[in-house]
Amino acid sequence: MAAAGAFPVIPGTDISGVVSAVGDDVADIAVGDAVHSMVRFPEGLAGDSRAYAEYVAVPASQVAPKPEGIGHVQAAGAPMSLLTAWQFLIDPGHDHPNPLQPDPHEPVPLEGRTVLVNGAAGGVGHLAVQIAKMKGARVIAVASGRHQTFLRDLGADAVIDYTATLPEDVVHDVDLVLDAVGGPRTGRFLRTLKPGGALFPVFPLGYSGAEEAARLGVTVSTTQVRSSGAQLRQLGHLLEDGTLRVVLDSTYPLADARKAHERAARGHVQGKIVLTVA
Repeated sequence: MAAAGAFPVIPGTDISGVVSAVGDDVADIAVGDAVHSMVRFPEGLAGDSRAYAEYVAVPASQVAPKPEGIGHVQAAGAPMSLLTAWQFLIDPGHDHPNPLQPDPHEPVPLEGRTVLVNGAAGGVGHLAVQIAKMKGARVIAVASGRHQTFLRDLGADAVIDYTATLPEDVVHDVDLVLDAVGGPRTGRFLRTLKPGGALFPVFPLGYSGAEEAARLGVTVSTTQVRSSGAQLRQLGHLLEDGTLRVVLDSTYPLADARKAHERAARGHVQGKIVLTVA
């Protein structure tokens, strides 16, 4: 086996398919079961997840039954984005030390609150919009204007086209910002929050607004999404009954993985990009 991070690297983390073999110590998964998973994340980040493949070895604890009523393509699009949105907004689902900050990440109540989701049309964002709405929040979605009808259909109460209007200039007194884009510019959302509010950047690298956050009386918190078959099992019924929908931007055969990455690089993705195996 190649060392982690050594070439050739097989990328990818999310899968859905049919079990072809199980270990001797696996009791609750059988050959022929339809399952999905986020594979070895974050420990496999350097190339040990290896999901861009026809056959993938997965720890049994990270596997969940594929939700009935949706196909393998949608099920493959769910794990990373769904677990990220859920672990940020509802329940981290683990007690591992937080590698991104000294304290554990703590979600905040959503019912009756106003939640702004930045990057709302993307993989994490479009599921975060649905989860926040399901939990009783008023949801403001930030995305480019072409996604307005899409986001309204997912339940957003208001949509801001960031290409026409800067959200930080027009939004005030929200309870929570989930910034699915993150990065150095995430601090601009501090001014949209009411005192006691919270900013959750999914990608916090480059954030430098700690002093401003303290002055404004708002919390900034992030977490590292982790594989969890238990949480995927818990959330399966929400995908089965249509409460949550995984929307597909596009699909590509596995052999055209390069084209899928080129599509992602062009941006303005609506939902998920999925690779298929014939």
